[in-house]
Amino acid sequence: MNTNRYSVGKNNLTAPNLIRWSGVAAMLAGILFIVIQMIHPADILSSVNTSAWTLAHYLSIAMGILALVGITGIFVRQMEHTGWLGVVGYLLFSLEFVLLTALTFIEALILPLLTTDAPMFVEGFLGLSSGAGSKSDLGALVAVGPISAIAYLLGGLLFGIATYRAGILSRWAAGLLAFGAVASLAAAVLPHEIGRVAAVPMGLGLVWLGYSLWSEKRR
Repeated sequence: MNTNRYSVGKNNLTAPNLIRWSGVAAMLAGILFIVIQMIHPADILSSVNTSAWTLAHYLSIAMGILALVGITGIFVRQMEHTGWLGVVGYLLFSLEFVLLTALTFIEALILPLLTTDAPMFVEGFLGLSSGAGSKSDLGALVAVGPISAIAYLLGGLLFGIATYRAGILSRWAAGLLAFGAVASLAAAVLPHEIGRVAAVPMGLGLVWLGYSLWSEKRR
């Protein structure tokens, strides 16, 4: 048995290395976040059973999981320096990606099965994402949209500010992330398809922060 090889492999699984490699997850999440905005079909009933819909939502599920891994690594790397602001920002930002992943799972795997038997429900659910509202009774699901929007805005803003103040990772990247969160307000007044462009700064912020974490010199 080659004990030296085992030792090297074991050392590669240390906490600092895992945190560092979570930066790659953040970079991939940011890239996917931008790509998804470019390829996402319109949130209408006729789109739900298309291959473009399936691709966009499968990528969104992967993006949500990668983002959770990435921002967790970013948070852990600097948590001793971010204080309560970082904790609140991280929890809210994480909540957004949890909700996003859960809703995207429904859109990818459940809605296509209901387009024939319950088209009104599908259109109502799509209205949660597009902001068009729903004529169907969706119960507690109606509250998910506003909660997700608040978690995205406040979570991204506070997390970006806390990261900037900590000064561990790139402050320019942290500022871009915070700006990306605020830019989401534009989506509330612009047509949904155009409002997707407002998500690009957030994606770039995730990529930049992830790179800053991954490329950081090991001490």
